[in-house]
Amino acid sequence: MRTVGLSLGLALLCLLRVGAEDLGAAELDMSKIAGKWHITAMATDNESYLQKKDQLKMAMTSIEVLGNGDLNVSFAIPTPGQCMRLVSIYKPTGVLGQYYSSDRGYKTAQVVDTDGTTYAVVFATRVKDGKTVHALRLYTKTREVSPRLAVLFRKLARQRSFTNDRIIMLPAQDECSLDEA
Repeated sequence: MRTVGLSLGLALLCLLRVGAEDLGAAELDMSKIAGKWHITAMATDNESYLQKKDQLKMAMTSIEVLGNGDLNVSFAIPTPGQCMRLVSIYKPTGVLGQYYSSDRGYKTAQVVDTDGTTYAVVFATRVKDGKTVHALRLYTKTREVSPRLAVLFRKLARQRSFTNDRIIMLPAQDECSLDEA
C-alpha cells in the first residue's frame, strides 16, 4: 500500500503545470492546484494492487506549492486496519507538467487530461527493483465522480492499453482522511 500512496501522490503533482502539447492549455493557476484532492479511480498493471482491488478505497492527497517550485504532498491512504499517512517532496523534471520523486524507487507522472479545477487524469510510472509499473488515476475535488468523468476515465485508460479488469472505480470511505492527527 505504501507504493500506492507514493504513486498516487506523484500523479497529482502533475496538476501544477499542464503541457500545452497534451492539453492545449497554458500553465495552470497554482492557487487552483493547491489543496485537497480525492483519488477516485485508477487503472494499473501492478499485479499486487490488482490482486487486492476489491479492498482498495478512495485515498486523499493534499498539495502545497513551495516557493522553489517543489511540491509538498501529503497522503492519507486507507489500508486494512489502518490509515497510512505519508508526506513527500516532488521536484519538476524540466519537462512541463512532469514531476519526479526518488523515494523508494523512481517515479514520474504526466497530466493526460484536466479541466484545471475539478478533475485531472494523470499517467504515472514507477521503477523499483528493475520493474516498471504504470497507473492512470482520476483525481477529483469531490468524492463524487460524474457519469461523464467515469466514461472519460475509462476511455483514457483503454487508450493506454488498460483492459476493463484493470480499471477500478474506488469506493468512498470515512476511516482515513488528511484531517486526522
